[in-house]
Amino acid sequence: MCGRFFIAQAPEIFRAFYGYPEVPNFPPRYNVAPTQPVPVVLSEGGRRQFRLVRWGLWPSWVKDPKDFPLVINARVETLREKPTFRGALRHRRCVFLADGFYEWRREGRGKTATKTPFMIRRADRAPMALAGLWENWLGADGSEVDTAAIVTTDANGVMAAVHDRMPAILSPDQIESWLDTRSVEPDAATGLCRPCPEDWLTLDPVSPRVNNARVDEPDLIEPLDTPRRGDAEVDRPPAEQPRSSDEDAQGALF
Repeated sequence: MCGRFFIAQAPEIFRAFYGYPEVPNFPPRYNVAPTQPVPVVLSEGGRRQFRLVRWGLWPSWVKDPKDFPLVINARVETLREKPTFRGALRHRRCVFLADGFYEWRREGRGKTATKTPFMIRRADRAPMALAGLWENWLGADGSEVDTAAIVTTDANGVMAAVHDRMPAILSPDQIESWLDTRSVEPDAATGLCRPCPEDWLTLDPVSPRVNNARVDEPDLIEPLDTPRRGDAEVDRPPAEQPRSSDEDAQGALF
């Protein structure tokens, strides 16, 4: 699953990498959490577009989002079957702008269990293209919200040391096919969402301060080679724990 990620490089690097015409100026974010606004790239009319969406997908048919689970992840194995994802898979695919993500390794059971946070980045430090789905939700009062979820797949060998799931990370030459909902059918699109090659990724332990969604500082993405002030004390997590649609034992990590 994927419950936190970070966007550290300058906006112009993402614009050059994805080729959208907009010139957004967004700040770096080191601890992006569910329900927050996140940048994505999508394609409409054959042209790529930059857009801000809410992380947590609401299908268009949902009447009251308060009665709908927070869907931050979508398992690639169920995209073609579940009504929540089926329409978006065919018509509304996107890529989350990211430089990497965090995952927690659980050790032990029950109250004695510990969770160690790890940072996962591309070894070449290029932007990490996370496959996603988006929806445009319209409220009865005329309100309109764009929402999105990250597609996940089985873990590769590197990620398996931490978790059995991971985001679907696209290669640069797969991005166009994933975004092309006019020509690329759902079956072919889901075929792009496989575990990425192991040598694409690096995995490093990071400070447990990342557990707190309110902490958003550059040192969160520094590998934890030596303890820093505050590392020995895990900050208390937010009162509301985000739920995930990733349907595994770690549906609520935070």
